[in-house]
Amino acid sequence: MPLFRINKNALEHVDQTNFGTEKQLQGLIERSLGPVFRCRFVATEFPTGVMHGGRIDTLALSEDNNPVIIEYKKIASSELVNQALYYLAWIHDHKGDFQLAAGKALGTTTEVDWSDVRVICLAPSYKKFDLHAVQMMGPSIELWTYRLFGNGTLYLEEIRQKDLAPVAETPGASGKNPVMVAAAKKAALAKKTSSWTFEQHLEGRPATIREIATAVQDYVGGLAAEIEERPKKQYVAYRTTQNIVCMEVQMKKVCLFLKLSPTDVNTQEGFIRDVSQVGHFGTGDIEVTVRSLEDLEKAKPLIQKAYEKLGA
Repeated sequence: MPLFRINKNALEHVDQTNFGTEKQLQGLIERSLGPVFRCRFVATEFPTGVMHGGRIDTLALSEDNNPVIIEYKKIASSELVNQALYYLAWIHDHKGDFQLAAGKALGTTTEVDWSDVRVICLAPSYKKFDLHAVQMMGPSIELWTYRLFGNGTLYLEEIRQKDLAPVAETPGASGKNPVMVAAAKKAALAKKTSSWTFEQHLEGRPATIREIATAVQDYVGGLAAEIEERPKKQYVAYRTTQNIVCMEVQMKKVCLFLKLSPTDVNTQEGFIRDVSQVGHFGTGDIEVTVRSLEDLEKAKPLIQKAYEKLGA
């Protein structure tokens, strides 16, 4: 998409450029992991050992305390996704190595949630082989494109799974790297066996609470097609590029943690609370307590506000 600068009530085209080296892109992202990907930096050029002989460009920890792998290319390259698959399989086999690195960078009490591993690939474009590989893997790998412009503007956009055209698999197709096929299967299995589901959060809850939680799911999911549901061990996150709302389903209430600033919301005892200085599961500084469908109706404008602030 072209970029234009407004100058004296007219539009001027801004030329597109690129980074001189991948290191420049990598360094910029690593210094901005918080605002860009809602992550905390763990390590750069992390070695995977003599046997594997690789180096992970960037290791980080997500706002949900999930491990994050980031790989970069300044040109279109199918090697990028292959590397990501390889490192995704590696990290599931070397959880202790990541835990030690996270503890060194973020503190020895840092918790790591292995129910999901986020893998981010960042390149100006992708080849059809990349798109096919990601389709086969599912949501484990995120493909992001970037555009650098001459006025110092960097544009980032995720290629969503729903935007990818279906790719028919050819039986008996040849030419596949057996090492990468094995890595993909291993990574997919690890993800499958460690995932949580929305239904698990409803188990054992009263019918009224299940009804409220389902209504929250329907409302948040209906705000926009790009909103994804990511069930975690303690809560269910709804996100675009970062969490918008996290839902904790309890026995007598449903707690919603919204990514809103306490200065933008009027607190209300028993309903809206500032938890920016209070320990809690999920992400977000505003807690909304929902005990009925009527409470949810009152909460909807706040959910909409959180989406418009972060997800729109």
